[in-house]
Amino acid sequence: MPTKNRQQTLIIAALSIIGLFAVDQFVIEPLIKVWKARETRITEMRASIAAGKAIVQRERGIRNYWRDISERTLTNNASAAEHRVFQAVDRWAQNSGAVISGVNPQWKRDSEDFTTYECHVDVTGDLRRLSLFLYNVEKEPLALRLQSVELSARDKEGAQLSLALQFSGLMLTPQKR
Repeated sequence: MPTKNRQQTLIIAALSIIGLFAVDQFVIEPLIKVWKARETRITEMRASIAAGKAIVQRERGIRNYWRDISERTLTNNASAAEHRVFQAVDRWAQNSGAVISGVNPQWKRDSEDFTTYECHVDVTGDLRRLSLFLYNVEKEPLALRLQSVELSARDKEGAQLSLALQFSGLMLTPQKR
């Protein structure tokens, strides 16, 4: 094979290899990346659709659960809500035999969607009565959240105890339809 033909063949082969490399780097690789990104996005969308379908299928249960929670919240009438909380605190004390030494309530507007009614209650009694008082607080059907509990002894033997309890009640703002 003559030298000129061999050089042309080598130049053509080298240019072909460079061309194939360029096509691979600038066409095939970006297309593969786009295809994989698209595949990932389709997978995410399918998962989102499946989650949405699951929520739609559980709609009745979710609505019933929300209705139950909404019914347990404090009423939108502030004085009636305070009255319900004071009745609950009084009921807890009567059922447990503990003595209420102080109640300090306070309204807080946290958001346009809800208001919280924070209440600090001081209770005295022996360990059995305070345990029963806390049990009554925990089983209360109102939407109350226990935020802090502090127990301290009032005498050296620990027979008389003091319980400082802070909880908050939830009052939802009615939504306009």
